[in-house]
Amino acid sequence: MPRYLTEKDIADFRAALCRVATERFARFGYEGVTMRQLAEALGCSPKTPYRYFKDKADILATVRAEAFSRFADALEAAAMKGEGPLERARLVGDAYLRFAEEHPHAYRIMFEIDQPIDDQHPELLRESKRARTFVTQQAEDMVKAGLIDADPLLFGWSMWAAAHGLVMLKQAGMLEHGPDIRALAGFHGGLMFKGALVAPTKTGKKR
Repeated sequence: MPRYLTEKDIADFRAALCRVATERFARFGYEGVTMRQLAEALGCSPKTPYRYFKDKADILATVRAEAFSRFADALEAAAMKGEGPLERARLVGDAYLRFAEEHPHAYRIMFEIDQPIDDQHPELLRESKRARTFVTQQAEDMVKAGLIDADPLLFGWSMWAAAHGLVMLKQAGMLEHGPDIRALAGFHGGLMFKGALVAPTKTGKKR
């Protein structure tokens, strides 16, 4: 007689499968992972994962949505500790690098796997948008506060591109003999901020 699965049983198995899938997708890519391999790693039959997920793409979308959710939570928690837009931007930047350092597999899953982020996987679409919005929100807040004079969208995405590039260099081992990643991030952020500072008027006031 088949064993009745409780909601906790289902949640536990899905969580275990996502943990295994996160590591394997990050290490071997989408094409390098099969449902059979995932089942073997969990000690179950090849058909068992299909009881919880539609297919491999569904597993990957779930894994990525969960990673983006944790990423967005980390950024949000950091921003809540800041007393002003400049401090919030600094704390969010630190949280970004810390998340990538502490969760390298999740970071690679989010940004390196080529999978459409669209209405086919609404949870992935929602969580990736939440993370993306929070990364660029800091630039919008600095513009509203009159700290910088720049297109907030371009400024925010430029800061994001720089942070992502640093993380990729770090994960590739290219910074082992170079400057500390946080020193580089601070240096670049300082240059960006100085270049976008609101220029003072002839009376000495910022325009």
